[in-house]
Amino acid sequence: MEKLAEIVAKQLLQIKAIKLQPANPFTWASGWNSPIYCDNRKTLSYPEVRDFIKLEFARLVLEKYPEVDVVAGVATGAIAQGALVADSINKPFIYVRSAAKGHGLTNLIEGDLKPGQKVVVIEDLISTGGSSLKAVEAIREAGAEVLGMLAIFTYGFPVATEAFEKVGVELTTLSSYQEMIPFASESGYVSAEDVATLQEWRKDPASWKK
Repeated sequence: MEKLAEIVAKQLLQIKAIKLQPANPFTWASGWNSPIYCDNRKTLSYPEVRDFIKLEFARLVLEKYPEVDVVAGVATGAIAQGALVADSINKPFIYVRSAAKGHGLTNLIEGDLKPGQKVVVIEDLISTGGSSLKAVEAIREAGAEVLGMLAIFTYGFPVATEAFEKVGVELTTLSSYQEMIPFASESGYVSAEDVATLQEWRKDPASWKK
């Protein structure tokens, strides 16, 4: 029986939300060279994948955090994902901007969040964890409690693991880089040589060069 992480990895690869190019690396906005590019917003264009992710998120929220009051999405990639989850479990939804709006009410949090409410945060992708944890900080500063964060995919960088542990936020992901690689190899998305490159990159992504 396939594990959840394998099913999600397969879906992301099939719809090309995850692209693997060890021989022709991508350049991230951070300047890092990378053999992988992940854009989980693509899942929204595929109803079967979109529904599967929504239902798995909803299941995890209800199983792990039955006391949840509000679902939050991190802008911009997880706004739609978070709204879908909130709708499926009939809970209020908010989203957290990456920076305060430059006009009007200059909101950082959009929606109605009250002090003391218990929040589950939905994210699409975890890299270093920096932007995700800024959303957590904003929610806490508003006087609410963050129960945990759920994400579709994580690269599994140690710096992210340490960052989440440091601020006391439980992170649960549907799939991960480590769990994706064996499936990608077995399914022919990459060669054995490519697998070695993918493993090497993750050891030191900031300075990796092909």
